[in-house]
Amino acid sequence: MVSNAEFRKLASALPDVVELPHFENTSFRVKKKIFATLAEKHNRACLKFSEVDQSVFSSFDQTVIYPVPNKWGKQGWTFIELAKVEEETLIDALKTAHQQVVNSSKGQPKKSL
Repeated sequence: MVSNAEFRKLASALPDVVELPHFENTSFRVKKKIFATLAEKHNRACLKFSEVDQSVFSSFDQTVIYPVPNKWGKQGWTFIELAKVEEETLIDALKTAHQQVVNSSKGQPKKSL
């Protein structure tokens, strides 16, 4: 289990991350691009993955990590239930989402796992 405070600490520790409000949630951005959001009242995060990375992370347990249900999910946005996720898995997921945004802002091909 990962608390909201621990999620915030892990996401903010990645290079060049800025934490800003995003509607009723908190967003974590690199160069103005969101790679993660935190819905504190739901104890849930949402991360931006490539389709391949979304498939890989979701394959572990769809009650813990699963695509957002709608067009956002088809674009790689993926929910993570913080009360159920192992910290090591969350760290890998955060690093992957962060790198996805860093690479896309540099115009480089997006790396998957």
